[in-house]
Amino acid sequence: MSRSLPSPPSPPRAKATSCHSLLQELTDLWEEIGEIEEEKDRMIRQLEEECLNVYWKKVDTARKHKEDLHQALADGKAEISHLMSALGDHESLFQLENKKGTLKEQVAMIKPLLDALRSKREERIKELMALQVQITLLSSEIAGNVHNTRPAQVDERDLSVKKLSELSSQLEELQKEKDIRLRKVNAYVASIHELANVMLLDISKTLLEIHPCFGDGRKATSRSISNDTLTRLEATLSALKQEKKDRLQKLQGLGSTLIELWNIMDMPSDERNKFEHITRLISVSPDAVFGQGRLGSAVIDEAQHEVERLNFLKASKMKELVLKKQDELEEIYRGVHMDIESDAERQILIDLIDSGSVDISDLMDGMDGRIAKAREQAISRKDILEKVEKWKFAAEEESWLDEYERDQSRYSAGRGVHKNMKRAEKARILVNKLPALLESLTSKTKAWEKEKEMSFMYDKVRLLDTLEEYTRQRKEKDEEKKRSREQKKLQDQFMVEKEAMFGAKPSPLRQFQVKKPLGQSSNVNVVPTGTPSSRRISTSRHGATYFW
Repeated sequence: MSRSLPSPPSPPRAKATSCHSLLQELTDLWEEIGEIEEEKDRMIRQLEEECLNVYWKKVDTARKHKEDLHQALADGKAEISHLMSALGDHESLFQLENKKGTLKEQVAMIKPLLDALRSKREERIKELMALQVQITLLSSEIAGNVHNTRPAQVDERDLSVKKLSELSSQLEELQKEKDIRLRKVNAYVASIHELANVMLLDISKTLLEIHPCFGDGRKATSRSISNDTLTRLEATLSALKQEKKDRLQKLQGLGSTLIELWNIMDMPSDERNKFEHITRLISVSPDAVFGQGRLGSAVIDEAQHEVERLNFLKASKMKELVLKKQDELEEIYRGVHMDIESDAERQILIDLIDSGSVDISDLMDGMDGRIAKAREQAISRKDILEKVEKWKFAAEEESWLDEYERDQSRYSAGRGVHKNMKRAEKARILVNKLPALLESLTSKTKAWEKEKEMSFMYDKVRLLDTLEEYTRQRKEKDEEKKRSREQKKLQDQFMVEKEAMFGAKPSPLRQFQVKKPLGQSSNVNVVPTGTPSSRRISTSRHGATYFW
């Protein structure tokens, strides 16, 4: 049996351009082949199912792509919205809302905006991070926690220009605060060094205890500015100021003591000049004391040693100084005619000094107090003493006038007659004022005694007693002069009658006799010594006689 040869392959056809032409060609082939209708229907249904499956796959793919594009667009818009919200960029949101087109076009259009916003976000984060880092460092520096600084963080939910401006302002305020604190720290340190220089103190250890930055050679711009550092620097400065004040007060006290001792012992100026740098500090304030070592311990020791030396020297000279004070006191008393038991008081002072039972300074202070009191008493007695001197002078002139008027040759030609006549004229005027002067002096003395509640003594005698005695004696003298005038009058009358009876001529002496003026008074117990020039006035009381 012969085998049939396979039919030759069909020539290549042009590629079908549609499903309909291919189905027509398949039908034609089936007819040539002789496929039955049932088979052709089955194969057509199979083809339709396969075609539907292919379409469904394509549709699913297209739908998935659409959904992906919608999601990508939604995600892009959401991210853009989030970035714009964080950046505070409302202009970009307006641009996004105005973009139209297919999904791919919209996705393609938002991509540049999204990239720009992402880039802007990264740049803004860098800027904010840089500011936040500086803020964190400055805050830690001010708080004094430089070694425990927390990492800087940026809130990416707020990347706006407003936030950037707020952080910039915060950083600027912190920088200002740092500058203020740094200036304050440097001022404290400079003042501390200045005070230490004045007192020659080593404060390096103290500054190191405050903070290590003050001892490691750091620049003044990198020192600690924390509250704790400022507080401790302020406390140190305050303590040094108090130390300076205490030292100055101590030196001022020593300087005053030196001046007092110098004055007491009358020290020469060359000895005083050696300590002029100490005595010049007596009247200055602590803020006015500058210069290295002006208040150093060596200066204080120097002053203390000199005070001790002078005190030792003063003790050896104190007897002389105290007695010198006593001389001054006695001189004041003598000047105002006050009584003082000189010998007894001097012996008491000498015994006190020799016994060592009294502080010499207290004794000197007591003497100064007595001298001051004596001067006050002298001042209070001044007005009365002036009137006493006027009274004494008037009394002396009264005594002189009495002698002058008793002198029968006062009008004889000779030297000094004219002067004596002028003096007699002035003496009469002064004597006429004596009663008023005595009354004023007595009144003032009584007022003084009432105010002081003590007697006004004048050379160990109460002045009022002396005035009363003088007034009494003056009254007796006036009465005696009155009786003398009356007796003289009777004698003259007798002589006139005798002359008339016997015709006798008056003697040459009687021709020049001048009648004495009436009303003149003088002191009693006057002892003439030739021509009147100086007199001694005496008064007696209780058997005692007092003289000026």
